[in-house]
Amino acid sequence: MKFLAAAIQMLASDDKEANLREAAEKIRQAAVKGAKVVALPEVFNWRGDKAEEKRNAEPIPGPTSDLMARLARELRIYLLAGSCLEEIPGDKKSYNTSLLFGPDGKVLARYRKIHLFDVQIERGVSTLESETRRPGEEVVVADTEFCRMGLTICYDLRFPELYRALAGKGAQVVLVPSAFTALTGEAHWEPLLRARAIENQAYIIAPDQVGHNPKSFATYGNSMIVDPWGRVLARAPDMPAVIFAEIDLAYLAKVRKELPALSHRKLS
Repeated sequence: MKFLAAAIQMLASDDKEANLREAAEKIRQAAVKGAKVVALPEVFNWRGDKAEEKRNAEPIPGPTSDLMARLARELRIYLLAGSCLEEIPGDKKSYNTSLLFGPDGKVLARYRKIHLFDVQIERGVSTLESETRRPGEEVVVADTEFCRMGLTICYDLRFPELYRALAGKGAQVVLVPSAFTALTGEAHWEPLLRARAIENQAYIIAPDQVGHNPKSFATYGNSMIVDPWGRVLARAPDMPAVIFAEIDLAYLAKVRKELPALSHRKLS
């Protein structure tokens, strides 16, 4: 079985309405070109001052998730709402939550980012996600008509045990919506994406934020779709864009059969 996948690269701002208009426009562009699976980046609906996060968090269902559900249903696609801030009633913090919608507009899976980005790099990146966000705890895989899909978000990429857990749950495609920093992205983005694909013999769909947001950090872009042999099938230019690649599940099965590394594991 084959299907066309699309990854949407954005430069989201603190203007939620503008972000949602752009996301909807690019989702439609992807669907018109035949994409059956469309993925948005991390925090696609709002990126702004940390002090404003709680005010911009939403319940689920809520305005953003309702729009994504309508688009998935109208266009008859699987749609990954990369991530948005999910309101936690009675809590000053939020979850960073990714939603996968089916072609009927229903939520197939909800993943709350497990690994929070708390780093202080002398050359320019200092951020503590844990100050405003709660970590999730659940490893999430969703069944679709095409394959099993695993959900992760951005900083999760540095934790191979999560991806191995997804492979153990049968994931054939892993989604990695991100807002990867420009500094770390230049050094680590492609090697990590390709490593996770090779290690777990899975397709990786990784839509990223791109460019400088004056109220947040600069992001790397280079959204990618990577095959289970580690080859980059599609890479976004240095601007907001939509990229496409064919996902070939027969090829994935061939890789796993000919090089059965997943079945050769000795350590758990």
